[in-house]
Amino acid sequence: MSDDQRTARTAEHVHLRDIPGTDYKENELGKVHQFGSESLLQALTLVNKGEIYDLDSGRWPGMPVFPAHPPFIMTTYRTPRGMNNQKDFDEWRGKNSVNMALNTELIIGTVHTGTHLDALSHITCGADNHWHGGYPEEEYMGDFGPLAAEASSIPPFICRGVLVDVAAYKGVDVLEGQYLITAEDVEGALEAQGSEVREGDAVLIRTGYMRTWGVDPEVTARHFGSGIGHDVAVYLGDKGVVLVGGDNESVERNPSADPENPHPVHIELLIKRGIHVLELVHVEDLARDKVYEFLFVCLPLRIKGATGAMVRPIAIV
Repeated sequence: MSDDQRTARTAEHVHLRDIPGTDYKENELGKVHQFGSESLLQALTLVNKGEIYDLDSGRWPGMPVFPAHPPFIMTTYRTPRGMNNQKDFDEWRGKNSVNMALNTELIIGTVHTGTHLDALSHITCGADNHWHGGYPEEEYMGDFGPLAAEASSIPPFICRGVLVDVAAYKGVDVLEGQYLITAEDVEGALEAQGSEVREGDAVLIRTGYMRTWGVDPEVTARHFGSGIGHDVAVYLGDKGVVLVGGDNESVERNPSADPENPHPVHIELLIKRGIHVLELVHVEDLARDKVYEFLFVCLPLRIKGATGAMVRPIAIV
């Protein structure tokens, strides 16, 4: 990458403040930063009922996590009893006639836990293990994560959202395990819904997997692996979307239908196109109410060096 590469400008309605020690480049922010205030104002017109749909699947100790990631652990760190017995906060609490104490916790896990966005540095490919923007691992991986296109550079998503209910289009509650969603499936579902995908959209694919996720491991295993194929990534990418989400672990079909490429959708979207991927998004309530178009709001945690961000996205209608 050239030394004179200019500092990035986000979309005109987003002022992404630099975290100390960072200098975001044009290609770190991805497709979403190419859209300005006009598209935001158009998305805001989708709100007319004032109803909010929570799209977060939640997090809890013992929750299912994709095998490539560590388990999510949350444990109590400090308690009123512990503080009183250990007496290591007595000086800070002073006389404490009101018996003030506190509860805190320790969380151990990955940002790829529950509903989360993949940063553009999450997936690598090629002999140099590069990620989006052509950043090779040998030069841009530090002891505390990637040095470019990491999670702190992910801007907020406030745009038009579209639900593509493939499960309903196929006439099932949940797609069968390892079902490969094609571009024809997506087009068919959109036509059945009376919806369309537009430039600047966030597109959420429903397989129905959330009906089983975290409820019954055996049932979940039977439905694991359904997802979109590479042709869908190209189709949506050519439409100009800024985000592709799914109600499962990988969004794409797992295992890959291409024996030479284990993650073709992620490579196409994240590395080649700078389109963020949202995983394990809860869309069952939207599907139940047949809400297919909405204002989509997704605010990522800005953790410098992380390869993704836990999020609590919402849909507003």
